[in-house]
Amino acid sequence: MKKYKIAVIVGSLRKESFNLKTAKAMMEMAPESLDMSLLDISGLPMFNEDLEGNPPKEWETLREKISDADGLLFFTPEYNRSVPGVLKNAIDVGSRPYGENSWNGKPAAIVSVSIGNISGFGANHHLRQSLTFVNVPTMAQPEAYIGDASALYDDNGKLTNDSTKEFFKTYLDAFEEWVHTIAK
Repeated sequence: MKKYKIAVIVGSLRKESFNLKTAKAMMEMAPESLDMSLLDISGLPMFNEDLEGNPPKEWETLREKISDADGLLFFTPEYNRSVPGVLKNAIDVGSRPYGENSWNGKPAAIVSVSIGNISGFGANHHLRQSLTFVNVPTMAQPEAYIGDASALYDDNGKLTNDSTKEFFKTYLDAFEEWVHTIAK
């Protein structure tokens, strides 16, 4: 079976981020055909079109890593009913310069993680809107809204909830099929 390079993009910068913990848990249980690696967006300078003539190295690195990926797996918290600025900035940087959209055609999936009961629903759907515009076919089902995240991990950051582990496995199997179907 073909191996697919998957860029894992976490929209939370906090060291003890539940999104990062969830990303790491899912990376550990990923199907063998998905070669997942974290794509760090924490030091990405803010997009400013005036810099395109001499873009920051971090922009070029991000664009290269997106271009090299066969698929994308996003993890997002919800900030004020939307995605964190760092995540939106990464989408903007990767979509430029005009006509050179690094995201174009990459199959993706979104997991929103929150300590609340709404589970990042708003952020999940705002991210889908941006991904639609940059032509990222995003898996529709199953959806992944992970609520009450603070109750899912032990003090070492390990996932302890068995039903959540089962859901992650089901989700990753669906994502594997999505990538296999869409990836060029």
